[in-house]
Amino acid sequence: MLLAAAPLFAVSQAVAAGLDVQDIRIGVHEGSTRFVVELSDEVEPRVFGLPDPFRVVIDLPEVNFTLAEERIGDGAGLIEKLRYGLYRPGTSRFVLDLTTPSKVSKQFLLKPDGGRPWRLVIDLVPTTRADFVAAMRPTAGTAPQVAAKPPPLAPRAPNPKPVVVIDAGHGGVDPGAIGVSGVYEKKIALDYARDIADRLEKTGRYKVVLTRNRDIFLPLRERVRIARAAGADLFLSLHANTHPKRATKGFSVYTLSNKASDKEAAALAALENKSDVIGGVDLDGYSDDVQNILIDFAQSKTNELSVRFARDVMIGEIGRDTRLLKRPWRSAGFAVLKAPDVPSVLVELGYISNPQEERLLVSRGHRAKLSGAIVRAVETYFRTTENASL
Repeated sequence: MLLAAAPLFAVSQAVAAGLDVQDIRIGVHEGSTRFVVELSDEVEPRVFGLPDPFRVVIDLPEVNFTLAEERIGDGAGLIEKLRYGLYRPGTSRFVLDLTTPSKVSKQFLLKPDGGRPWRLVIDLVPTTRADFVAAMRPTAGTAPQVAAKPPPLAPRAPNPKPVVVIDAGHGGVDPGAIGVSGVYEKKIALDYARDIADRLEKTGRYKVVLTRNRDIFLPLRERVRIARAAGADLFLSLHANTHPKRATKGFSVYTLSNKASDKEAAALAALENKSDVIGGVDLDGYSDDVQNILIDFAQSKTNELSVRFARDVMIGEIGRDTRLLKRPWRSAGFAVLKAPDVPSVLVELGYISNPQEERLLVSRGHRAKLSGAIVRAVETYFRTTENASL
């Protein structure tokens, strides 16, 4: 695993298992912004900051978010946006995207009184970049742990069955895009991933691996590591798109390129590659792979198979059952497609910024139709591709 699995909190498992976040509030005062989390029990949070972009990260034991209404995306005062969710097993995370460098001036926990529950209170005040870095520096055991660069590729033994890895994009503290009705991309992606995996498994012809099967955050590099560790013969990363023009709609599929096929593809890749930033990961250890985005595709055969699946197989199958985006096959520098020995595609199921298409994407009938078409594409690919397992 890329992230350390050791427990970070002096809280009993019994307490953590029943811990609820009941409400979240942001208060704006002259010269400061207050962030309040209402909890069902006492906690010891870990609070630190990450620069460029400036974020405050608050780690708690794994909690249940029992809010009356979702607050992802909300912001006020020094907090531009708020994100929260399961970061890894045992750890839930808040990420406060800041409008300007800001440090914690006060942090305290209020005991229940007057019918009010436990309250974690954090006050933020503006500061300089230098002071932010010094004051908000992660302490030992707080910062996300980054593994060393992966070892050189080892020869792969043939799989008895083709291995298909289905990656539900985003998750946990990273909701992805938010639709016109408030639906999260991370939920749509997981619903489709489960459906496609179930259909493939029922054929009895494939081994299917899900990168995530619950609402949890996964760094981009971890998704690729899972695919390579499984000996994947095909990797599908599922997403839902948005566009400033609400009329835009349609299915599309992307392959990896060090030069985007158009400006929209480049912008989408840049947005998706920021998932680790949204999750509150320090990207210093990822600069070569994520921040630069561009990946040297040494294995031309892998690229050839990726393009063949996307352009020659998937588009034809999907086009029989659903609307395609104009120029439905595109390419860009998606970090999640970087495995040099695994044919990989990024699927944009449709646009949740389009009210009609959003309603379709969350409906069971459309999901069954689109998932079935994707499964047909996978079967056609393996049936017609020689030595697809490389």
